[in-house]
Amino acid sequence: MRNVVVVVQDGAEPFGLGSMCEVWAEPYHPDDDNPVFDFKVATPRPGRVRGASGFDLHVEHGLDVVAEADLVCVCPKRDYLDPSPEVAAVVRAAYDRGATIFAHCTAAFVLGEAGLLDGRRCTTHWRHVDALAERYPEAKVDADVLYVHDGPVVTGAGSAAGLDAALHLLRETFGAATAATTARRMVVPPHRDGGQAQFIAHAVPDCDAETLGPLLTWIVEHLGEDLDVETLARRALMSPRTFARRFRAETGATPHAWVTRQRVLRAEQLLERSDKPVEWIATEVGFGNAATLRHHFSRVRGVSPQQYRRQFAC
Repeated sequence: MRNVVVVVQDGAEPFGLGSMCEVWAEPYHPDDDNPVFDFKVATPRPGRVRGASGFDLHVEHGLDVVAEADLVCVCPKRDYLDPSPEVAAVVRAAYDRGATIFAHCTAAFVLGEAGLLDGRRCTTHWRHVDALAERYPEAKVDADVLYVHDGPVVTGAGSAAGLDAALHLLRETFGAATAATTARRMVVPPHRDGGQAQFIAHAVPDCDAETLGPLLTWIVEHLGEDLDVETLARRALMSPRTFARRFRAETGATPHAWVTRQRVLRAEQLLERSDKPVEWIATEVGFGNAATLRHHFSRVRGVSPQQYRRQFAC
């Protein structure tokens, strides 16, 4: 993945475009050793593109540059119920030749128009999931996730979930270390699980004694220990039932799912940056043995720890 094209249209959402630029258009930083992409913004008719927030864009490239793209990102727009047949056709052609297709928020409607959501899991902003499902009944619309990666198609929920989906794709392609350095540069969390609910009752601050923030930090620093609900509830001075309910309200995930995801993320880092045996890594991150690590790692990443290390080891 080296050539990235973002398609914008009249009514382009500035955050939707900006989030793609933050991930895919950044120049090289020696401290990060980040990948650099041949990045272009394209539109059906080059020139002035009306913006959605009081300013317009000047776009030099037409849709012909999409033919060169390894990754095609479709930017959300205001008039989403009127998807461009021209853009849908270009996106479909890119998909047919093997490009990865990315759309978040209302841009998912373009993918539906292109026929790329038929029989495929997908998502969009929670305000629009019913409209997407009604308009494209063959699509398997999931309203309760931040993003979905189904084959060569990635769909994200609204606004910040576009960043989450893009970081996920970056992680899948270049490894956890690259995604983490990109997230650090943008000053955002390095990973939010795609299966996390779109609705989170409370943000989790870095350090507030009245929230679970300090406990989450402690968990990440003690992944090798016993972290079952009863143990964590005692540390949080709550009953197990109250703790489990509060944890899901603040993080959007169950304690077990959240801890498992953190252990997999830590295993990714150790597989990339060390030559320690898989059995040692399994113990270090709290899975106890290599078989359990392989089970959870393969379920989350789709490859075994050994395959992941061969692909992403520094």
